Amino acid sequence: MENRFLGLIEKSVKTHWNLPAFSDIGGKTYSYAEVARKIEEIHLLLEKAEIRPEDKIAIVGGNSSNWAICFFGIMTYGAVAVPILHEFQADNIHHIIRHCEAKGLFVSASVWERLDEAMIPAIRLTVRLDDWALLRSHSQEAQATAPQLAELMTQKYPAFSPEDIHYYIEEPEKLAVLNYTSGTTSSSKGVMLPYRSLWSNTQFAADHLPFIHAGDNIVCLLPMAHMYGLAFEVLNSVNKGCHVHFITRRPAPQLCQDAFAQYRPRLILAVPLILERAVKNKIFPHFLKPLARLLLWIPGINQLIFRKAAEGLTQGFGGNFEEIIVGGAALNKDIERFLRRIGFRFTVGYGMTECGPLVAFAHWNESRAGSVGKAVDRMEIKIDSNDPQHTVGEILVRGANNMLGYFKNPEATAEVMLPDGWMRTGDLGTLDAEGYLYIRGRNKTMILGPNGQNIYPEEIENKLNNLPLIVESLVVSDGKKLTALIYPDWEHIREAHLSHKQVEEIMGQYLKAVNRVVPRYCKLSLFQLREEPFEKTPKRSIKRFLYQPTLA
Repeated sequence: MENRFLGLIEKSVKTHWNLPAFSDIGGKTYSYAEVARKIEEIHLLLEKAEIRPEDKIAIVGGNSSNWAICFFGIMTYGAVAVPILHEFQADNIHHIIRHCEAKGLFVSASVWERLDEAMIPAIRLTVRLDDWALLRSHSQEAQATAPQLAELMTQKYPAFSPEDIHYYIEEPEKLAVLNYTSGTTSSSKGVMLPYRSLWSNTQFAADHLPFIHAGDNIVCLLPMAHMYGLAFEVLNSVNKGCHVHFITRRPAPQLCQDAFAQYRPRLILAVPLILERAVKNKIFPHFLKPLARLLLWIPGINQLIFRKAAEGLTQGFGGNFEEIIVGGAALNKDIERFLRRIGFRFTVGYGMTECGPLVAFAHWNESRAGSVGKAVDRMEIKIDSNDPQHTVGEILVRGANNMLGYFKNPEATAEVMLPDGWMRTGDLGTLDAEGYLYIRGRNKTMILGPNGQNIYPEEIENKLNNLPLIVESLVVSDGKKLTALIYPDWEHIREAHLSHKQVEEIMGQYLKAVNRVVPRYCKLSLFQLREEPFEKTPKRSIKRFLYQPTLA
């Protein structure tokens, strides 16, 4: 049982029967026993709706206990879960549901209002996630069953207990989750993740995060529709018997801070922006004060200041975590150097949806500056380069975490899946003698300079994003010159009563400052201010392809 993903889940549900499993912050709490009961109700409904194991079922909604219960209900039945980000446009959701050939749909009320039933005619069963209400079904049996699920459960299980739990017995190579990398019809690819990938990721977390125990609190703030949040905030937590607290609204900084303070999570999963904002807004301003800058030069005193900074930042995340794992995108290098200097407990991992998601990781006290760790269990990494330690090349990965391919897209699959089992990641990097991986950039984002130089825009963006009044930036090229697209911190700008002209003058000074520290061929010629944030992928990285200029 332990070598199967669903075997891990079944064992955990039985073992932690009376412990709390899921809570919506400010709402209902489910014990593992209550989750198990709801899972069995979902199985009954799917059976009556004539949905079979290996059929595909879409889930569309924001993070919630019901979303998580629904996911496990689908998986333990043997059906294929298709998580879809609720922030996608309606036509994109229609496209994914049709493309994946879904037979069932669990959807939040707010998303259902935006959908057109006529655009998804193959759906046999639609259930509202908010309250489990049956919205529609082609099956009269399912229609009759839905209002009587509680009674039918009592008839089937007069004294429901752990002994009644017998989940689907999967085959490792069978499709388990179909995860779409984007909502746009032009770039969306359905990543086919087998059960072995889910098991391998979950088992790695069980083996290498020993500080997490049954009953520990975990705050879920990353979207479960993306594999990073799903795998390590939810699947790992359930396997360990943790209590997961879901932030059901958009996770604004204050909302996250309040949740961290109240629940004091043992492990925190974060995208770089969460950590970067905390440092820039809470810590850096104190270091800019004249007295603090002076004290930093005094031996002994500077270490005290660094320790206080680390303590303050730690308390801002609840004070009880063993480490913060950063993933999904690159962490600003200046922020990383600062965090290492003050001894903050964090680490940067590396993964991709196609690996469900983990590729490389190292515990915070084993991690190295600039690295994203070493290959995880059952995975190999190599660099497509004649000198992997010194010459940048594409990162190739092979192992148990790898996907089966892209659903109904053999051409895209053939582009990345090589005959010998290695998979192209599209990322560029180097690998040192001890196996630590260093990310340099993405193959697709690399800009070719006018004289043939390789320009990695992320390196320039790191320097821009570290400056006050800049939230995020994107460096683009028209083939001749580089332009920085900048989304400023308009909230702070308004609070400081700065005029638009003053902001432009400040940004002009920023460009000069960055140009002084980058190679000549990386110098920025122009900047453009944006009123709105950049559009993001499910893992919160910028959709770069939307902002590329037309070459002259």
